[in-house]
Amino acid sequence: MLDINLVAIGPVKNASYQALIAEYLKRLRPYARVKVNELTATPFSVNTHNQAKASEGQRIEDFLKKARGPVYLLAERGRTFDSPEFAVFLEKNQPLTLVIAGALGFSPELYKNYPQLSLSPLTFPHELARVVLLEQIYRAATILNKKDYHY
Repeated sequence: MLDINLVAIGPVKNASYQALIAEYLKRLRPYARVKVNELTATPFSVNTHNQAKASEGQRIEDFLKKARGPVYLLAERGRTFDSPEFAVFLEKNQPLTLVIAGALGFSPELYKNYPQLSLSPLTFPHELARVVLLEQIYRAATILNKKDYHY
């Protein structure tokens, strides 16, 4: 069984995304323990981007001090996989912590301290990234368990 700790900045506000997240978490129950940890987002304005990013970065760092297993940031410049490769990666890196940044992305310090994985070279809104990540974890779990989902 996969053991994945998902860390994200802020709650998902979009009801459609919330429904999809709930659906994938439900589908994952037979195959994975996925714990979602939502850290508080820092309000920002045009003039406070850097301070907000630093504040969220510190909040993430503090949380990750108690993380078990390897930690990876989700970032467009990270290592890419196809779905079968991602399944093998997940299986070999247990337990695992995956981190999704808030609207402003990660602080430079986090990029220096942790390796990155990419869902795509494209940039996604952080709420949508959570949906895509959970779908890919589900896809990986079905690949590992030889279930009909990934063709």
